[in-house]
Amino acid sequence: MTKLSVNINKIATLRNARGGNNPNVVKSAIDCEKFGAQGITVHPRPDERHITYQDVLDLKEVVTKEFNIEGYPDQRYLGIIDKVRPDQATLVPDGPDVLTSCAGWDTIKKKSLLTDLIAELKEYGARVSIFVDPDPKMVEGAKEVGADRIELYTEPYAVNFHEDKQKAVADYITSAQLAQEIGLGLNAGHDLDLHNLQFLKQQIPYLDEVSIGHALICDAIYYGLENTIQMYLRKLQ
Repeated sequence: MTKLSVNINKIATLRNARGGNNPNVVKSAIDCEKFGAQGITVHPRPDERHITYQDVLDLKEVVTKEFNIEGYPDQRYLGIIDKVRPDQATLVPDGPDVLTSCAGWDTIKKKSLLTDLIAELKEYGARVSIFVDPDPKMVEGAKEVGADRIELYTEPYAVNFHEDKQKAVADYITSAQLAQEIGLGLNAGHDLDLHNLQFLKQQIPYLDEVSIGHALICDAIYYGLENTIQMYLRKLQ
């Protein structure tokens, strides 16, 4: 079974556009779980352009399934993980000035940094996943630095999917197989949607989790949040 973790950043973006508390981020998380999502993902950036520090604290009190907090591992992020103690901490390599994640970690060049960070995060009781490109060397490096899981960065797959889906997924299959062989859990995320998700799941049936935000929230505008979550869950069956 592949779990669906709904990234609710865009709910917060919409709320922040007008101030106030509409839409309500906490209620949205509760509803996502009620509608079938097996997890909630947030990425609290330093400028708080979507999820805020207070949001994370509030969500801690209501998320009953898996709580996944993404972020660049600076002292602010480490402090959040220490305070909130989420189920999963997902490390992304993009700094605070980056609009959205655009690459995975170089687990070879950043070996020393990641080894120390992951050891600290595990002291806080979190499962640690790190964002990587579909490159066997990066996957092997993730194992060496002590990660529990990798999250395959799927934007290149999504970009090339409609042109040649088999070619687009080839490197992901190779990297996923290696991860399974060496004992790494396997997540995937970024630009996954109703068009490309099912094929990815078919090619990599042992995916542990997908994290989907932007496309799912956009689809919810047309189909409604409950129906949209069910549509994504069916793609994962």
